[in-house]
Amino acid sequence: MDPIGDFINRIKTSGNAGLASTSVPYSNVVAAIADVLVKHGYLKSVSKKGKKVVKTLEVELAYREGKPRITDAARISKLSRRIYEKSKDIKPVFRGRGMVVFSTPSGILTDAEARKANVGGEVLFKIW
Repeated sequence: MDPIGDFINRIKTSGNAGLASTSVPYSNVVAAIADVLVKHGYLKSVSKKGKKVVKTLEVELAYREGKPRITDAARISKLSRRIYEKSKDIKPVFRGRGMVVFSTPSGILTDAEARKANVGGEVLFKIW
């Protein structure tokens, strides 16, 4: 039911299992989130596979010294309870070692990008 929760759970468990890549169902939001995670080094690469109805994202996981780059992730805003933050209320995660991903009017942004652009939005998840 929750494509974002499913996505972060799959990449987290695949990293803990030591897999090189994993496949997740495609959606525009998940693809935008994956692009942000690639940009910040949490994932190595993302590619779209399939056509029309049966589209998937092939996600290649990033590792550092044999350990997965994604230690843990926590879904904040859920389908049953939406959480929003203003730009002035956005705080760093784990003293800047993690990040929060937001859905804003400017698109999918991290906490640092949202503070810099002075936009708030829905808090999707934290990742570290």
